[in-house]
Amino acid sequence: MVDAHRTFVIVGGGLAGAKAAETLRAEGFTGRVILIGDERDHPYERPPLSKGYLTGSDERDSVFVHEPAWYAGADIELHLGQPAVQLDRAGKSVRLGDGTRVHYDKLLLATGAEPRRLDIPGTDLAGVHHLRRLAHADRLRGVLSALGQENGHLVIAGAGWIGLEVAAAARTYGAEVTVIEPEPTPLHTVLGPELGSLFADLHREHGVRFHFGARLTEITGTDGMVQSVRTDDGDEHPAHDVLAAIGAAPRTALAEAAGLELATGPGGGIAVDASLRTSDPDIYATGDAAAVAHPLLGERLRVEHWANALNGGPAAARAMLDKDVSFDRVPYFFSDQYDLGMEYSGYAPPGSYDQVVCRGDVGKREFIAFWLRDNQVLAGLNANVWDVTGPIQDLIRSGVRVDPHALADPGVPLETLGAANGTGAAGATGAAGGAAGPS
Repeated sequence: MVDAHRTFVIVGGGLAGAKAAETLRAEGFTGRVILIGDERDHPYERPPLSKGYLTGSDERDSVFVHEPAWYAGADIELHLGQPAVQLDRAGKSVRLGDGTRVHYDKLLLATGAEPRRLDIPGTDLAGVHHLRRLAHADRLRGVLSALGQENGHLVIAGAGWIGLEVAAAARTYGAEVTVIEPEPTPLHTVLGPELGSLFADLHREHGVRFHFGARLTEITGTDGMVQSVRTDDGDEHPAHDVLAAIGAAPRTALAEAAGLELATGPGGGIAVDASLRTSDPDIYATGDAAAVAHPLLGERLRVEHWANALNGGPAAARAMLDKDVSFDRVPYFFSDQYDLGMEYSGYAPPGSYDQVVCRGDVGKREFIAFWLRDNQVLAGLNANVWDVTGPIQDLIRSGVRVDPHALADPGVPLETLGAANGTGAAGATGAAGGAAGPS
């Protein structure tokens, strides 16, 4: 029986919101749980949109967090296809696009992020795409298939994770692909030049063309259709379709209009403490939209990856139930591109590390790379090497200073390096686990 005297509302129909709703019920909450999503589809996971579902290896139904019938069985009230347009903190209500007002006792904002848009002429032409929603992936699957059949050209603006994964998918369909990126290597701000060049070589081997050090300045077309793109260095590239993969921005408009504190750093987001509570004690935020005061890293951090939503939704739900929560997960994501599968744990932005140490065979793309500062491991990437996420995250958590030569030696177990500071498998309380999962 649902106790109608308490109502918890979740704004956001993605993985974080769905897992929060699931956790509320699993933890014994008997009040009303209302989940609001501005898409008509039931909550789904986003990684397959640029991976298995986009390539055609996964069925559409595989992306959903739960079967539709699960929500009724768990007494989760759904408002799908209705955006939340106003948050009234004094009245403790959310107004939907159709005018409906939903009362809450506690509120979770899991509003996610939205793709950044190209601000150049020609973006109104047919054939300009973004990839964030299931509807985008539905459309892009057909586009890539047609390009492959017709030897068509896809231009991708941005050599980040989404850009590279779509490039790999497009090549599996047989489409011609050109990636335009202002930095000197792919993933430059994430992996640095040391590892970025490896991904450039991987894609070149599969026929992808790169144009580094340039930005799109115009998309040209004929009869409303894309024909080519131009860059700021004067080059022109043929194109039948263009994908803007230049990052995502947190969806904070609802929170900002309601006067909630926002993060001031470059990543933006809704500012929350380690328990995922906002500046309003009855409102929480998680997932892509939340900038967390991270207890382990000692700074405010906004993370856009799958594991953050998977773990953040349940953490926020427990905090809403007044349980002791400290969200200190080590950031984690994974990617699959051609025959390279990789996982990344940690946080090592440009300028934060002073060396990169590799163990294994980089040439064969079977290795682990570590980003270090003062011989402390900040992050680790394992490429085609598996079941090492736990030990890598142990090293990050421990803060132990390691011998770079021992770190580079495959004969020295990673567990022994972490154990030097009294950690081991039990120390990885925030680890995502060693098995690969969606990014």
